[in-house]
Amino acid sequence: MSALDALPERQATMQGHPRATARSPTVSAANHAALVVADPRWAAVLARDGKADGHFFYAVSTTGVYCRPACGARHPRPENVSFFATLAEAEAAGFRPCRRCQPDQPPLAERHAALVTTLCRHLEQAETPPSLAVLAHEAGFSPWHLQRIFKAATGLTPRQYGAALRTHRVQARLTRGETVTEALHGAGFGSASGFYAHSTELLGMAPGRYRAGGADAHIHYAVGHSSLGCVLVAASPAGICAISLGDGPEALVEELHARFPQARLMGGDPAFESMLARVIERVEDPASAAALPLDIRGTAFQQRVWQALQAIPPGSTLSYTELARRIGAPGAVRAVASACAANLLAVIVPCHRVVRNDGALAGYRWGIERKRALLDREAGH
Repeated sequence: MSALDALPERQATMQGHPRATARSPTVSAANHAALVVADPRWAAVLARDGKADGHFFYAVSTTGVYCRPACGARHPRPENVSFFATLAEAEAAGFRPCRRCQPDQPPLAERHAALVTTLCRHLEQAETPPSLAVLAHEAGFSPWHLQRIFKAATGLTPRQYGAALRTHRVQARLTRGETVTEALHGAGFGSASGFYAHSTELLGMAPGRYRAGGADAHIHYAVGHSSLGCVLVAASPAGICAISLGDGPEALVEELHARFPQARLMGGDPAFESMLARVIERVEDPASAAALPLDIRGTAFQQRVWQALQAIPPGSTLSYTELARRIGAPGAVRAVASACAANLLAVIVPCHRVVRNDGALAGYRWGIERKRALLDREAGH
């Protein structure tokens, strides 16, 4: 049981003193200070523990204000401190809300989340992405402060978020058959040169090929069998671009065709069969360290998540929350989960090593039973 879990019991104990949480004349300053110091809430105040926000409030008799536990103001002397379960109790005792931590407003994290959500909608609706300075002015923050808040919530800077939006728009417009020029300008790219300089990185191939469904793109593939079912491995000239698991080869090949309907898919290459064998070796033996050339493309945020996944050693797991912290984006848990779901390289980019906070298995593109089997196999090794 944590210290905060014991609060109701502690409050009941202190009620033996008349308004022990707001020092009465019958309780000396020394005794009151001793009661406060012994209370687990005082430790939360000293630690400015944000997790305690919402569980209680503390008030300071010398200033007449009440605060959140995580308030950044200078710590008061314990003999001047009173604890209250609700802000209504604190105000009924004659205290006013602190102007610094604003305990009568929603928690800071909630306010930041609401702000970032509003900015994301603004970026999504803007034809031309606004600058960081413009966004900061609208939000009432300095550019540096806004960028820090935005990145903590999404894992991306506003500029990176806007770039990801434009990439998705280009992909959608090219798929609908628009010309490359129409697509890049319609998606908000200011210049053709800027788009073409990064087009292969953004789309995985030249824009014209992407518009044509991968026409003239050469993708080698092979299908083999493992203890987890069929394994399809596909590679562009840059490296492996897809590893899929399934019950039968037909469905896996159809999925690859659907991704690049006009690409030239080539199977049966003896040299490529050896790459398939190396992938299957990794499936069967998680400790295998065989290096494989990878062609991984995604948004900047997805790349960060996938790199972090590859750093999780076999036999270990992380929760989505822990993974978000590891990439420096503790507020982007949902975005981390979405990046894991978007992974196209089974086993090699080990999204199966991410579980829920309680250790339960979450969704897996290639089936929960395969995820369980992979984790059991790795634990055995």
